[in-house]
Amino acid sequence: MRNMKDIIQRVGWPRIIIGLFFVLLIVVSPFMGLKLTDVFSDVLRRWSMFGILILAMVPGVQSGIGLNFGVSLGIVAGLIGSTTAIELSFRHGANRPWTDLGFSLLIAIPIAILLGFVYGLLLNRVKGSEMTVSTYVGFSAIAFANIVWLSLPFKSGTLVWPIAGEGMRNTINLEDSFGGLMSNPAVAQTHPTALRWMAFELGGVVIPMGVIMFFLFLCLLMWLFLRSKTGIAMSAAGENTLFTRSNAINVDNMRILGTVLSTVLGAIGIIMYAQVFGFLQLYNAPLMMGFQCVAAILIGGATTRRASITNVILGALLFQGILTTSLPVIKKLMPSGSTLSEVLRIIISNGIILYALSKTRGGNQVEK
Repeated sequence: MRNMKDIIQRVGWPRIIIGLFFVLLIVVSPFMGLKLTDVFSDVLRRWSMFGILILAMVPGVQSGIGLNFGVSLGIVAGLIGSTTAIELSFRHGANRPWTDLGFSLLIAIPIAILLGFVYGLLLNRVKGSEMTVSTYVGFSAIAFANIVWLSLPFKSGTLVWPIAGEGMRNTINLEDSFGGLMSNPAVAQTHPTALRWMAFELGGVVIPMGVIMFFLFLCLLMWLFLRSKTGIAMSAAGENTLFTRSNAINVDNMRILGTVLSTVLGAIGIIMYAQVFGFLQLYNAPLMMGFQCVAAILIGGATTRRASITNVILGALLFQGILTTSLPVIKKLMPSGSTLSEVLRIIISNGIILYALSKTRGGNQVEK
C-alpha cells in the first residue's frame, strides 16, 4: 500500500487521470462503431509525427533556458529547407522523393544552427525571462515567415499560387515529393525490397516503422549526449550555475548549445511531421505547435528544470493519443452534421495545454 502511495505521489493524480481518460477513450471506441485498428493506427501516426518536435524541448530545459516556446524558429528553418528542396527538384526536372527529403534536412539544419545561435545569444541577455521572451520570439518567427512565404522567388507549381504565379500556397501537397516515404504502406511498397519495412500493416494496424525508428534513434542520440561530458556540463549549467562556473564551465556557451540543439530538432521535427502528414503547412499553421510540444512534455512528467527521454515518449503518447481518439468518439456522440465535436476537441486540447502550463512556475533560475 505504501509503495502504491509513493507511485501515485510521484506520478501525480492529474497525470493518472489523463492516462485513464486516454484508456477510457480507447475502450469505448468499439462501442461507438470505431475500429480499434484504425484508432491504434491514428495514435501511432500522431505519436511518431510529433515525437521529434517534443524531443526538441529536452536540450532547452536541460541547458537552463526552460520550455522553448521559440521552437518555431526551428520549424521555420525546416519549412524553408523543405520548400527549397522541392524548388530545386522542379528546376532540375527531377522527381526524387528521397533526394527531396535529404536536401530538406541538409538545407534546414544549417539554417537552424544559425537561428539557434542568434536566439541563444538573445536568451543569454534576458536570463530569468526566457519563457516570456521565447514566446514572443516564437510568434514573431511565424509572423516574419509569412513575409518570407510571399517573397521567395520560387516557380514550382507545387509551391506557388497557380494564377498569380508567385507567393507560396497555404498548404503544399507532398504526394509527388517525400510525403509518406517512411509512414505510408502504399508508398513503402514502391521502395526497393530492403526498404519496404518502413511502413506496413500488422493485423490491420498501420505501423509507420521508418518514422518510429528515426524518432527513437534521435531519442537514443539525445540520451547518449546527455550522458557525455558535454551533455553533463550542459545539464549542470541548467541545474546550478554557480557550481558549473566553479568548475570552469562557460554557462552561457552551454545555454547556447542547448538552444541550438533544440532549434535543430525543431527543424528536423517539422520535416518528419510533414512527411507523415503529407503536406507542408505554411503561414500561421505552425503558430501553436510550440504550445503543444510544451504541453506534451509537461504531461509526460517534465518540469521547467528537468526533462528526460521518458517524459518525451510518454508525453507524446498521452497528449497526441487523447487528441486523436477524442475527436471520432465525440463525433459519434454529437448529432449528425453538428460542428460541436470540433469545438469540444479544441476545448479538450486547450484544456490539456492549460493544465500543463499551470504546472510551470514561470521563469527560470538565474543563479543558484
